[in-house]
Amino acid sequence: MKLEDFDYELPEELIAQVPLKDRTSSRLMVLDRETGEVSHHHFRDIVNELQEGDCLILNDTRVLPARLIGVKEETGAHIEVLLLKQTSDDEWETLVKPAKRVKVGTVLTFGEGLLKATCTGELAHGGRMFKFEYEGIFIEILEKLGTMPLPPYIHEKLEDQERYQTVYSKELGSAAAPTAGLHFTEELLEEIRQKGVKVAFLTLHVGIGTFRPVSVENIEEHDMHAEFYHLTEETASIIKETQANGGRVIAVGTTSTRTLETIAHRNNGNIVAESGWTTIFIYPGFEYLAVDGMVTNFHLPKSTLVMMISALAGRENVLNAYKIAVENKYRFFSFGDAMFIRPKRKKGN
Repeated sequence: MKLEDFDYELPEELIAQVPLKDRTSSRLMVLDRETGEVSHHHFRDIVNELQEGDCLILNDTRVLPARLIGVKEETGAHIEVLLLKQTSDDEWETLVKPAKRVKVGTVLTFGEGLLKATCTGELAHGGRMFKFEYEGIFIEILEKLGTMPLPPYIHEKLEDQERYQTVYSKELGSAAAPTAGLHFTEELLEEIRQKGVKVAFLTLHVGIGTFRPVSVENIEEHDMHAEFYHLTEETASIIKETQANGGRVIAVGTTSTRTLETIAHRNNGNIVAESGWTTIFIYPGFEYLAVDGMVTNFHLPKSTLVMMISALAGRENVLNAYKIAVENKYRFFSFGDAMFIRPKRKKGN
């Protein structure tokens, strides 16, 4: 399949720059994956789309305040460092701007010496390896000095850092938020539970590669970034029980979807408790084994995320829904509105 097959026209003014005050007040487009029909709602109406006996699976990863501004010891130049992945004790893979000023051996200081880092290796696309030195607990220092690594298409300052975290975020380790979950409040989740829907959690730490554009014309040649996931025995049991009773598995976000489909495809369609790294690439032609429906945001043109939802709901259905969203001035991307991909009807329903 060609990259152009997943393109659409998006006016720049529809890219949401700030989150809404009330998480549940964003708009919700419902796309029926069977018929392609579209309807318009508010996010709090998601309760009406869920049924007793369903399970809702959310990603409880928490975003690291991973953006640091350092000073180059030799020259005093300011260097931006974005932590991506911890590779060993106190050594991190990072993205650096401007990368040309940082060579192996370059020393940066942060917070007037509270944190120090030495470049130990150069990687592609502005990547650098850094060894950090500090006294105390690294994450506490990071909480003090770091800021949220907002996506590159967001230019407004985020006044409340917690608005780029889900209300149920727990496991620290992401370079970006699982944004479909930003629409939920504790009150809404309780309302969902009261309806007889099981709410369960998994962890997938989102890598900065989620923003990496697809650069090949033939999408099958694209290499996916690796992301770490963990699924507990408790959540595996809830999913298996839901499936055995004829209920539907609803994934909140592409990250939850990616985790569940990775596990199902590695285990002959079964959901089991496990941890590991996934490089799964989901695009049309992919057979979904675990996920019946999905809550998701509106994604960038020609992105792997548009490809993933196209594999679930059909490319033509998705692009038609996006066209309708643009016409109706939906808000796009991380702080934007949401879509619910309604599952196909199961036999007997």
